[in-house]
Amino acid sequence: MKRILFIASLLLLVSACKTYSDEEIEGFDKEIQAYIKKNNLDLDASPSGLYYKITKEGEGRLIQYTDSVSISYKGKLLNGFIFDYTKEPLTFAVKGLIGGWKETLLSCKKGSEVVMMIPPQLGYGNHKLDDIPQNSILYFEMKVWDVK
Repeated sequence: MKRILFIASLLLLVSACKTYSDEEIEGFDKEIQAYIKKNNLDLDASPSGLYYKITKEGEGRLIQYTDSVSISYKGKLLNGFIFDYTKEPLTFAVKGLIGGWKETLLSCKKGSEVVMMIPPQLGYGNHKLDDIPQNSILYFEMKVWDVK
């Protein structure tokens, strides 16, 4: 599972992501909004296209780009397929994560819990991973255990 995030981060670093047209981005946004409505979710939209909600406020300072975070998470596709989860917290450098995670984590503190929906342009883009099709919208539940 950690392997998926590592491989995806590596792919994003060594190759350019597809640039999406305004129409494609609008299509992803409409799909996210439909999912939110269907599942009666209460998420806030950011200008980047990310949807998220901090469901539990943490304590201390906000996470910074140069920090490392210990997190646990569950990631699934919109069809409900769980493609990755952790039983124990894993530690990552914030700057090495996908865009949607970075943006969300910069609004969190140690102990925060968050739900997020990440469009492809902030996720894995057009890269096909083992269990994640190209251009997938991702749904994550995450808890921040520690910040260093």
